[in-house]
Amino acid sequence: MDDLLASIREWPWAWAWLAFFVVVTLRAGATYAIGRGIAAGVLRRREPSVRVRTAMRQVDRWGPPVVTLSFFTVGVQTAVNLAAGLARMTWPRYLSGLLPGAVVWAVIWSTIGMTAFYAVFTGGAERLAWIMLLVLAVVVVVLLTRSMRQVPPPDDRDHG
Repeated sequence: MDDLLASIREWPWAWAWLAFFVVVTLRAGATYAIGRGIAAGVLRRREPSVRVRTAMRQVDRWGPPVVTLSFFTVGVQTAVNLAAGLARMTWPRYLSGLLPGAVVWAVIWSTIGMTAFYAVFTGGAERLAWIMLLVLAVVVVVLLTRSMRQVPPPDDRDHG
C-alpha cells in the first residue's frame, strides 16, 4: 500500500485531476443513462400525466444548476443524476450541469480529498479527526446562526 501511495503522490496534479474528471463524468453519465433507460421503458407502456410532463419540463429547465451543485455533496449526486435521467432531461441541458460539476468534483478530490486519503492511510488519522471536528464545529455554528435569523420576532399584539 505504501508503494501505491508513493506512486500516486508523484503524479503531476493535472494527471490526477484528469483521472478524477474522467471517472466522475463516466460514472455520472452512466447513472443518467440508466435513468433515461428506465424512463423510456416506463413511458413506452404508459403516457405520462400532465403533472408528470410539467415536472419533466421543470427538471429540464432548472435541473442543470442542481446537477452541478450535487457534486459538492456526498451521496446526493447519484440520486440527482438518476433523477435527471428519469425526468428525461435533454442531453445538452444535462451536459451543461454535468461538466462544471465534474470539474468541481475533480478539483475537490484531487486536492482536499486526496489529502484526507493520505492522512488516513499514512498514520495522520488523528490530525484528520481534528480537522473534521473543526469543520463540523464551523458547520454547526453556521447552521445555528442561520436558523436564529429565521425565527420570527414575537408578536407584540398578544401582550397589549
